Amino acid sequence: MATSTKVLDFLKGGKGPVIIKYLLGDNELKGKCELYAEITLKPGCSIGYHEHTNEIETYYIISGEGEYTNNEVLTIVKAGDVTFTSSGNGHGIENIGNSDLVFIALIIK
Repeated sequence: MATSTKVLDFLKGGKGPVIIKYLLGDNELKGKCELYAEITLKPGCSIGYHEHTNEIETYYIISGEGEYTNNEVLTIVKAGDVTFTSSGNGHGIENIGNSDLVFIALIIK
């Protein structure tokens, strides 16, 4: 099982780079999950608001502080918090702290 890392700029219309460390690949996910990764957002960076169809996504916050938007409801998230976005709903997240915001993202089909 090999991990890989990508840096994507302006993900989903967000601000700055998003560092994605893929924890499992297609062979391990076996078509049941779209993504299982560690995400890092530098201060001021974000993943733009986007909707999910026929899949769900959850974040487990490891470190840092962020502003999480779920269907236009804003919540401050920090280490230990878990978010959930169901199919047909949307979300986004921005690092509002002075250190990296790091979280695990899981998208299930």
